[in-house]
Amino acid sequence: MAKIDDLLEQIKGLTLVEVSDLVKKMEEEFGVSAAAPVAVAAAPAAAAAAAAAPAEEAKANYDVVLKSVSATASKVAIIKLVKEATGLGLSEAKAMVEGAPATIKEGMPADDAKALVAKLKEAGAEGELK
Repeated sequence: MAKIDDLLEQIKGLTLVEVSDLVKKMEEEFGVSAAAPVAVAAAPAAAAAAAAAPAEEAKANYDVVLKSVSATASKVAIIKLVKEATGLGLSEAKAMVEGAPATIKEGMPADDAKALVAKLKEAGAEGELK
């Protein structure tokens, strides 16, 4: 243990450039990478994301649900957005926004549904794909 403490004290005396060179030489000498633990930790998360992506892509059509409206959001903008997306009249769109959560549109293609959810978020509402 004393050897490790002595070595640590010597490393503390090095500049950042010298420490960087030391790390590179240790990686070459021992055939390891200092970034390996990060890659190993990220691998399960990446695998989970990759597994989830095909499942999400497999579904062709989505329902867009208006979950909630932020208290600070302009309800007028959200009502106009819902009216435009659904083709409903003004009073029906207003009722849908005020009655959230509500399904705005059903059976939308994935790209269109994601775009609508993004527009809702931009307007201050919370949307969800189902």
